[in-house]
Amino acid sequence: MTTDDDIMDATFAALCKHGYADLTMQSIADEFDKSKSLLHYHYDSKEDLIVTFLDHLLENFLDEFENDSDADPLAQLQWMAEIVVGADEEGTDDIHVALLGLRAQGPYDGAIREQLVRNDRHIRDLIADLVRTGIEQGQFREDIDPEQFAALFRSAIEGAQSHEVILGEEAPTAVAIAGIEELLLDELLVDEAREGPTA
Repeated sequence: MTTDDDIMDATFAALCKHGYADLTMQSIADEFDKSKSLLHYHYDSKEDLIVTFLDHLLENFLDEFENDSDADPLAQLQWMAEIVVGADEEGTDDIHVALLGLRAQGPYDGAIREQLVRNDRHIRDLIADLVRTGIEQGQFREDIDPEQFAALFRSAIEGAQSHEVILGEEAPTAVAIAGIEELLLDELLVDEAREGPTA
């Protein structure tokens, strides 16, 4: 593992412990097995480090999809919904709380906002490309607008994730996931695929 990877891991651990508001270079250094001065050598400020961390999260997310590129588009979209909402997966609470804290800085911090915009654009492009592939393969309806679907799907899964973090057990997560499946993903399918085999 490189020093950069170590720093990203330390940043994540510190975010999970302290949240963004109480995050400092020292709290990150406390999770890092090398010196605090090395953090300052690589990053001028906490903001600079957080922008890099957000880019790191995006790269990891895109790499996961590249490694699973042989899966059909519907399966990939289903998997994306599951990992973004992630209500039943162990360890996702810390990740989602940390992400929500970072996103909340967007309106107040231009550099973080710019990176969040870049991340969002990349993920929406990925979703739109999956829809195009599904259309080309005859799995998805030809009248679906890939960019429109990408914006709606992205908003739906991010909203469900935020509700899960903010509302906890009171969040309608299971209902939201079922709605994403039925009202968004199933509606992508051509009629024959949606209806299933006939007797």
